[in-house]
Amino acid sequence: MNQAAEAAIHCRGLCHEVQGRVILDRIDLCTDAARVGVVGRNGSGKSTLARILAGLVRPSAGQVRIHGIDIARDRRAALQTVGLLFQNPEHQIIFPRVDEEIAFGLRQQGLSRDEAGRRASAMLDWFGNAHWSDAPVTELSQGQKHLVCMMAVLAMRPRLLILDEPFAGLDIPTRLQLARYLDRASVGLLHISHDPADLAGCDRVFWLDRGRIVADGPPAPLLARFTEEMQRLGGLDDISDLAG
Repeated sequence: MNQAAEAAIHCRGLCHEVQGRVILDRIDLCTDAARVGVVGRNGSGKSTLARILAGLVRPSAGQVRIHGIDIARDRRAALQTVGLLFQNPEHQIIFPRVDEEIAFGLRQQGLSRDEAGRRASAMLDWFGNAHWSDAPVTELSQGQKHLVCMMAVLAMRPRLLILDEPFAGLDIPTRLQLARYLDRASVGLLHISHDPADLAGCDRVFWLDRGRIVADGPPAPLLARFTEEMQRLGGLDDISDLAG
């Protein structure tokens, strides 16, 4: 295939199973949109999709390319191409100090210790947080930890940043502040969320349900349909039913 003509995000026939259970079923998701949303209920396969697109999980079948890179097969190129923000920063942060956390991904990309340190300092400066450099991560608020993760990923200069419900559990002011920081970043975004409000500013939205894409299109009409369906489901009384 001519990679020059390939969509920035290219998934064809993407499938994933875990111990015989189908998580993703023949996903086709191809787009050049700068800001892409994926909406779906909890358990619809959103986080699995995020990890596959980031190269952290190898799919059971199908093709995944980001900007022409086979993410599953070329891990080094994946590190240069895709970044992922997890829902819980505690699952992402591994170093005790802010500067160490930001420099870690850069070292993984092959930068020297000195160059990684300079890039980490430059990223802190760009966010106006140079005074955080030696700060212990344990002393930061939850929103500040999310921001550290964001800085660490953006310092690696990915072409696509995948957001796996990073605003879940945050208060409204913190969500708005983090969203404003993301707006400043010149990077493609794929934002995964169960909350339609998170995706209103996207260029295109895909609706994931039970591991399959059931609709896609402009955000306003699709998110309205999704909200209507979630309200309909909320009117049912099946939450107490046990799986057979």
